[in-house]
Amino acid sequence: MADKAHENPKTEADPGSNTIKDPSDWTTGEEPMTGAQASYLKTLSEEAKEEFDPSLSKADASLRIDELQAKTGRGKSQA
Repeated sequence: MADKAHENPKTEADPGSNTIKDPSDWTTGEEPMTGAQASYLKTLSEEAKEEFDPSLSKADASLRIDELQAKTGRGKSQA
């Protein structure tokens, strides 16, 4: 029997570039940020001592999260 784990992109360490989309290409990017985004962004904003903007869209919140993760070193491994 073939190893099915390698056929499931959810179990791959690097499933491919088609799973990473630029937030400007998101079809729902202009919708309000999700509750999870808001919560994480508020935490990152506090740690970075920067203002939290609750009015961001999903796409803008994603970009802001990336910025604050880079500033705080949180959430992503530093290259």
